[in-house]
Amino acid sequence: MLFPKMGLDKTKALIPGVNFVECMKAVGRPGWHAALLLIPIVNFFVFANMCIQLVRSFKKYKLKHSAAAIAYAPAAFFKLATDDKSIYDGPYMTKFNDYNNQVKEAKENGNDRQYKKLVNNNPFKKSSGREWVESIFFAVFAAAFIRMFLIEAFVIPTPSMEGSLNVGDYLFVSKAHYGIRTPMTVAMIPLLHNRTPVLNTESYLEKPSLPYFRLPALESIDRNEPFVFNWPVGDSVYVTPARPYSVSQVERDPNLYEASDRALRSLRKNKEFITRPIDKKDHYIKRCVGLPGDNLEIKKGQIYIDGTPSKNPTNMQFLYELVLPPGESLNKNKLDEWGVDSGDFHPRYRNAVYLDSTQVNQIKSLNANIQLKRQFSTKDPGAMFPNSKKYFSEWTNDDFGPIWIPKAGESISLTPENIVKYRRVIDVYENNNVSVSNGKMTINGEAASEYTFKQNYYWAMGDNRLNSEDSRAWGFVPEDHIVGKPLFIWFSKDQTGINWERIFKSANKN
Repeated sequence: MLFPKMGLDKTKALIPGVNFVECMKAVGRPGWHAALLLIPIVNFFVFANMCIQLVRSFKKYKLKHSAAAIAYAPAAFFKLATDDKSIYDGPYMTKFNDYNNQVKEAKENGNDRQYKKLVNNNPFKKSSGREWVESIFFAVFAAAFIRMFLIEAFVIPTPSMEGSLNVGDYLFVSKAHYGIRTPMTVAMIPLLHNRTPVLNTESYLEKPSLPYFRLPALESIDRNEPFVFNWPVGDSVYVTPARPYSVSQVERDPNLYEASDRALRSLRKNKEFITRPIDKKDHYIKRCVGLPGDNLEIKKGQIYIDGTPSKNPTNMQFLYELVLPPGESLNKNKLDEWGVDSGDFHPRYRNAVYLDSTQVNQIKSLNANIQLKRQFSTKDPGAMFPNSKKYFSEWTNDDFGPIWIPKAGESISLTPENIVKYRRVIDVYENNNVSVSNGKMTINGEAASEYTFKQNYYWAMGDNRLNSEDSRAWGFVPEDHIVGKPLFIWFSKDQTGINWERIFKSANKN
């Protein structure tokens, strides 16, 4: 409908590729610029510019016209095509470039009168207010675009990766390394993840939404590499000022969580929980200790992959009971120097502290009579994933598994134990309608004795092994939940102020 008003054959508008070549020429740009629309990410900016220049070729110079062309180009073009008063004025960019060349030529030739005349009669002149609005809009758009597709800044809020990534470390995370995941949630407040400050409400609408899609990866996830992902069980959460809680975790042991967070009690009582799509679940950062197809087991805190001991992170931490000689105290300055602060001491047992092997030796060097005894987790039947007192009551943080990590295309037999391990994967992560009765599983209304997985899964654990809520608590990390790869620490602060020594350090150390 619009092409005839520009003197173009309307049938060309129906030919993919040709239509964009003709649009580029109609706004005064080379036809080959249409090829830029084939380049991911770049195409967003090219298309937006083309739409703005197209409406301006009809002398629609106002801010509302440009905004409409960006917000929903088909509606803007339909209005141009059906409005008798909208007349094609020729290629906008040709006129714009001609004007700028005239101004430049008058200035270079010292023709002040012509120069002032051109400036005063500038047909493309914008008010200062509009300049500010467009500048702010572009800055927010560019920042949101970079954050959504390329690089996002994160801060470490908990000590689960302590020793490798500390509380107060600010990271840049690449979203391209493992393949750019295109947005699924499209209606949202720019630059906010899932909560609106002050209002304490969600910052997005769940609908409309787009299906999961990921561009080709630059590299695959390596074992023992830190990675950022959306919290798998964060699809239904109670949100308090302290933190979000998974509904499923709270319901298994409400007294445990409510005792430490009173705000949770009323939310649970009134069933005031929030549902979140995949890309709006909270972000977690852990170390990927298990890859798709691995058989993983933990014995006395040591991870085994397919029966072979896995490489441990250099600064992996465990919990130690600290016993000082009578009348002795620790040198606080030394502890600060060694990276041991108040946050490393157990919140309930002040004589227990999380340390790595180097810190253990450093503290022992203060006094030969100092005792540091490693503490192992006690059994808490049903508390560990997959939360079954019947089958896995012996599993703890230090003695866990064996468990097989699902791999796309591989199948398992649906035994009663496997149903417990993989039910959430089959039901929630792979979008099946699952029911279980008398140890038998029905998938999408049909009895099933085996299941073939649709995507890859990973096993994530914190380096602070007894102070980390990770896959041992909530299970597998689906591939469609992966966000990106940590690059480096761009800022860091601790209890004493800015931690200059950590700035610009790699966030990928093992």
